This record gives sequence, structure tokens and C-alpha cells, in this order.
Amino acid sequence: MLFPQKLITIFHLSRTEKLLFLEAILFLALARFLKVIPFKRLTRTLGNHMCESSFQEDPSLYGTIKSISCAIHIMSRYTFWESKCLVKAIAGMKMLQRRGIESTLYLGTAKDEDGKMIAHAWLRSGSYYVCGAEEMKRFTVISKFANK
Repeated sequence: MLFPQKLITIFHLSRTEKLLFLEAILFLALARFLKVIPFKRLTRTLGNHMCESSFQEDPSLYGTIKSISCAIHIMSRYTFWESKCLVKAIAGMKMLQRRGIESTLYLGTAKDEDGKMIAHAWLRSGSYYVCGAEEMKRFTVISKFANK
């Protein structure tokens, strides 16, 4: 019952939305592949290390940024590979970069309830958090990459 409803929903999407979802799934796949390579090599593709993009917003870009954020969150649920915070943040950064929109990817660490070290990644463009914002307050930023 649920599958036919989703199929009908896909047909009702505009061509632009369908292409955005397709782009999101492709960049999530690319980001998952990039996560497999050694981290030192991965950092070369992320942008300027320990720099931040501007917090100033361009109101004309807000719709585009929000659409990218929604597409990444929706499509990450349907990948057969792991699409958690780092994969979503890299995919979002690459999608924004493709449109010439600045962003900053943050990497943070914290300790969980058992005292074990955990990590998290989130992405910001202007003052809008594209992904990972729901848990970012728990983490201490250890690295950031600006895409200008």
C-alpha cells in the first residue's frame, strides 16, 4: 500500500524536483565513496581547512539551499548504503558548490553516555544549517572546511 502511494507522489513532482532528487542520490553515492578513501585525501576535496564561509545570507539563495537540504534528507532514507551525517554533509556541500553557493562543513566530537568518543558532521550555508543541526550542540568542533 505504501509503495504505490510513493510511486504516485513521484509522478506528481515537477521535472525540477525529480532532477534535484536524482542529483541528491548521485551526490550521496559520491559522498559515500569519498568516505571510504583515507581521510587525509578526503580533506583535499572539502575546501579550505579551518576556514568558515560567511554567515550573511543571500535571500535569493534561501529557496535553493532549503530545496537541497530537503532533497538530501529525503533521499538519504532510500539509499541502500549508509547515509549518515558525514555522507549527507559532503553531498550537500558538493551540491551547493555546484551552484556556486558558499558553505562550511563542521566536524565535531563528543562522548556518549558510556564515555565512548563519538563524531558528528554538519553543514551550514549562510545562517541556514543544511544538515546535522539537530545534534550539533552536543559536539565540540575539531575541524571545519569552507567552500568559498
